[in-house]
Parts: sequence; structure tokens; C-alpha cells
Amino acid sequence: MDLRKLKTLIDLVSESSISELEVTENEGKVRIVKNAPPVYFPQAQYTAAPKIIGATGIQDTAVSVESGTVSNTITLSRDHVITSPMVGTFYRAPSPGGDSYVQIGESIKAGQIVCIIEAMKLLNEIESDKTGMVKEILAENGQAVEYGQPLFVID
Repeated sequence: MDLRKLKTLIDLVSESSISELEVTENEGKVRIVKNAPPVYFPQAQYTAAPKIIGATGIQDTAVSVESGTVSNTITLSRDHVITSPMVGTFYRAPSPGGDSYVQIGESIKAGQIVCIIEAMKLLNEIESDKTGMVKEILAENGQAVEYGQPLFVID
């Protein structure tokens, strides 16, 4: 594909409301993505609880994970955490007055929509990647969330 045609496609994507365009021609394939979220892995801080020596000896050590933007502490166990795949605004319901997608204590299935994250005026439905029960909801409705921020704890 020649450079002029490629520049025209880039301009078309940047001036329109589409976020992604893929074109295949004889010579190859071109994929243009507008404002793709950055791909990086946040660094977690691991803190080990002190060992307690009692009459029975050394007890188990608890390990917790703390996120820089979330004040909640999640104890590592068999629980699964659904994290935000992007930066945006977290919404628990499909509309301002509507019912929430999920509630604490509710059973959910893998692939079920659990929330919406609005980014760049686009509403992105976030699905559960695990079947289980919603143990905690860590983000508030209308709250700004970061990439990798914990949103739900699934048991």
C-alpha cells in the first residue's frame, strides 16, 4: 500500500467516530487503531505480615496486595479479582436509573457483563472471566478507574 493511501486512511480514522480500521489488499494488511489503551502491567506492592510466635510455634504468614489508587486491601486466597482493562469511568448499571449488572452475593457466569467502563465517549461492556459469586465490588459508580485497577472480587 502506498504512503498517500495510508495517510488518507489515518486521516479518515482520526476524523471519524470509529476507533479501529483494518484494510486488506493484495500487498498486505494494515490495521489502524485510534487511541488504543497503553499496554503495561502495574507494579503491585507485596507486604508480608509479621510472623507471630506463640505457644504452638510459628503461625501462617498472610500476604496482602495493595494498589496505589485503591484503599482496599485484598488478601490473596482462592478469590479471583476482575481488573479494569482500560482507563475510564466505571458504571455499575447500563443507564443512570437502571438496575446494576451484578450485586454482592450474586452468582455470575464467565462471559456475563458485570459493568461498563466509559472511555473516549465509548461505552465498553466488561465481562466476567470466571464463574463464581460476587464477593466485593471495589469501585464506586461514576468513579474514574485506571488500567489494572481491581473492580470485583469473585469467590
